[in-house]
Amino acid sequence: MSEPKLKIEGLNKWYSGRKSQVHALSDIELELADNEFVSLVGASGCGKSTLLSIVAGLQGFDNGVLLTDGAPIVGPGLDRGVVFQSYTLLPWLTAQQNVEFALKAAGMTAAECRDVARHHIELVKLDKFADAFPSQLSGGMKQRVAIARALSYRPKMLLMDEPFGALDALTRHQMQELLTQIWEEHRLTVLFVTHDVEEAVYLSDRILAMSINPGRISATFSVGLSRPRNQEMISTVEFIALQKEVLAAIRAGSQGELEH
Repeated sequence: MSEPKLKIEGLNKWYSGRKSQVHALSDIELELADNEFVSLVGASGCGKSTLLSIVAGLQGFDNGVLLTDGAPIVGPGLDRGVVFQSYTLLPWLTAQQNVEFALKAAGMTAAECRDVARHHIELVKLDKFADAFPSQLSGGMKQRVAIARALSYRPKMLLMDEPFGALDALTRHQMQELLTQIWEEHRLTVLFVTHDVEEAVYLSDRILAMSINPGRISATFSVGLSRPRNQEMISTVEFIALQKEVLAAIRAGSQGELEH
């Protein structure tokens, strides 16, 4: 058996509230296989983004085990690419230069930066806009640059926190199709946070529903839809049935919040 790409055992996270400690994450148990696409869903405040931030090395945790390829995660690293809902592009750099900036930090030469950045700009279908500044790009284009940047240094894992949450419905569907195309061609492990259950079913191999107070993984769903995925699948009986199951799990997991 090969080592899981990501392994989490008994992970707990507390925050200091104004009156008491808040148990944000409780005994999280999770394994992601190599090339697996897993989505985290759940009500607001269940700890989805906190968990992803911990995996990214941007937050600490109180106890438990957190490993990638069998090695402890002790901070941010080039083995994990991160894409947030906010595009976090440098406004004074062009689309290509934003990708090059990340590659320079990874230690590549100027020539390597140009070549690799250009390749990834083409990968996200922005080659005609390589020299455009962020202010000249639409929201979907900005997010494509952010994805190109995250993929450019070839991480083993892509961590995405509501990356399409700020986009209109049509652009969101286009970005979902683009992401599945990139994932199917280049195969890497993805941990994806979303509030959109339809999006989770469309993209994922597996969906983890989280409940609240404290945040914990309450249900796991395997997505048996064939690949490559397409938008026509969204109207199939199998797709709609799974979507209803996941929504029911989220509702059940949010009852603790409603009772407080």
